[in-house]
Amino acid sequence: MEFIQLKAKTRESVGNSPARALRRSGEIPAVIYGPGKETVLLSVSVKELEDILKKSNVGQVILNLEIQNGGLHTRTAMIKELQTHPVSRKYLHVDFYEIAMDRKIKAKVPVVTRGIAKGIDFGGMLQVIQREIEVLCLPVGIPKTIEIDITELNIGDSIHVSDIALPEGVEIPVDVNYTVVTVLATKVEEEKVAEEEGEVAEETEAKEETKAGGKE
Repeated sequence: MEFIQLKAKTRESVGNSPARALRRSGEIPAVIYGPGKETVLLSVSVKELEDILKKSNVGQVILNLEIQNGGLHTRTAMIKELQTHPVSRKYLHVDFYEIAMDRKIKAKVPVVTRGIAKGIDFGGMLQVIQREIEVLCLPVGIPKTIEIDITELNIGDSIHVSDIALPEGVEIPVDVNYTVVTVLATKVEEEKVAEEEGEVAEETEAKEETKAGGKE
């Protein structure tokens, strides 16, 4: 697991006006908190944060925050929440969560599918319902991805979170067996099935009418 350095400075001012001033100077407001830890107000460089997130998943990167406050001290943290502008997508605020390397944490890991579902050859369509899975593990054990083999999935088949083989030391933090991927019938396939069923029904009805006529 790679630890990435990020410089931060403490701040005292809060509110919209100081936050706008920070953003004009190329920084954004931030906070750091954790179990039994006092919340500290910070500011970080937007460019430095952008450079880190271009190379790392926001829910997986572990940071060594170098906090300048007269002196310099380091706190290990992950990004808990990153607020962005709904239109410009510019970063507005970031929450850091302090972690301990010997304590399990929750992290979101991207889902990656392997192979081609055999149901696709019969007109099915693969649907990835959960593109990320929340796991519980030690910080050094966070998987980069969770790979799922979908080759045996036919139309109507699904893979649930309980079906996934997780790496050692990694677990699902909630006792809920939700669907991760499934293969659906496409509209064309559904129409074909409905048409075939209709033809069978018509043939059956015709046979019954013939029999009824013969009895008369």
